[in-house]
Amino acid sequence: MKLVTTPRIELLRQLRDQFQRDYPRGRTLIAVDGVSGSGTAAFADGLAEVFDEAGRAVFRASIDDFHRPREERYARGRDSAEGYWLDSFDYSLFRRVLVEPFRLAGSAGFQLVGFDEQRDVGAPLRWTTGPQDAVLIVDGVFLNRPELRGLWHASVWLDVPVVTAYERLHERLGVDADPMAPSNVRYVGGQALYRKDDDPTARATALVDNTDERHPRRIFADFC
Repeated sequence: MKLVTTPRIELLRQLRDQFQRDYPRGRTLIAVDGVSGSGTAAFADGLAEVFDEAGRAVFRASIDDFHRPREERYARGRDSAEGYWLDSFDYSLFRRVLVEPFRLAGSAGFQLVGFDEQRDVGAPLRWTTGPQDAVLIVDGVFLNRPELRGLWHASVWLDVPVVTAYERLHERLGVDADPMAPSNVRYVGGQALYRKDDDPTARATALVDNTDERHPRRIFADFC
């Protein structure tokens, strides 16, 4: 179905067309990376919609559905930035039940959800299959870290001021709107470690200023 054209849809179509030109056939994996509150889930949903508009089979997943158990996530302390950066997600499970079988194509089944964070237990097994030509779009934090870096055919980094991100988180989840509040130290610090160790903006295929979610804007690095 043809989507109503808006500035947001126009940008998403431009990204879709770029990725389709680069990877016109087979299984394609795309990451939408950014800090919590940058809008990765909504942006990835929109990107999936424009792929669907073009007739390409598309699947959605979130790294948030591959958390490690609570005891492991907070083993270094509930305020630990290192714990957020190193212990939040089960990348082995993510690769084993989703990424690797998705890449195999054919009749291999893959699992879009691996862990139920609210119940702190593994998710029920629900295997999905798809056609030979299909796109998997994953959203979340830390997606260009070393353990995942070689997985993606393309990745998008959403650039948002930290103040804006926490205003959104406050509205959506009720967290403290001040990024420097004690309750946010773990998350702001973990993102600082990510940027220091891996510089996701340098690794992304596309940089997008998502400060205004209705009018996202492509950013092009200046190499001059």
